[in-house]
Amino acid sequence: MGKKELIRLSLVSGIVIFADQATKKLIMATLALHEQIVVIDNFFNITHVLNPGGAFGFFATQSQLVRKIVFLLLSSVVALFICWFYSRVARTHLFLSYGLALIFGGAVGNLVDRFLYGHVVDFLDLYIGTAHWPAFNVADSAISIGMVILIYHVVFKKMPDI
Repeated sequence: MGKKELIRLSLVSGIVIFADQATKKLIMATLALHEQIVVIDNFFNITHVLNPGGAFGFFATQSQLVRKIVFLLLSSVVALFICWFYSRVARTHLFLSYGLALIFGGAVGNLVDRFLYGHVVDFLDLYIGTAHWPAFNVADSAISIGMVILIYHVVFKKMPDI
């Protein structure tokens, strides 16, 4: 991986991590736990919630020690894999490299929460009537966008030989 590719990874993931942590700090400083601000009635709120589990509350009912070990280990392994994969594709697959940098930044953003608080701070709350999507954050959004880019490459057979 060359200097240009390392700068790309650092900038993209750094912006994601900064935006994620800044918005979470803002939410924690201005909203009490479970307090909400209605942004678009019957569609979107900003709501301060804590997610002790993984995506969609996965492992949320496990003990704090089990969650900490599983998620810190899993997040670290995923982050290392993404870095390795990025180093193999960044020169030849620009779009894919941006997707991987988004995933990496999002994984690190949520990993910071797990280290600092033992859970992830979520606040973006989408819903229609009583049908709610699980609350999420900037890191989750970056991971989702990065995954769409990765899936695009898989579906359209644009994956590099590694």
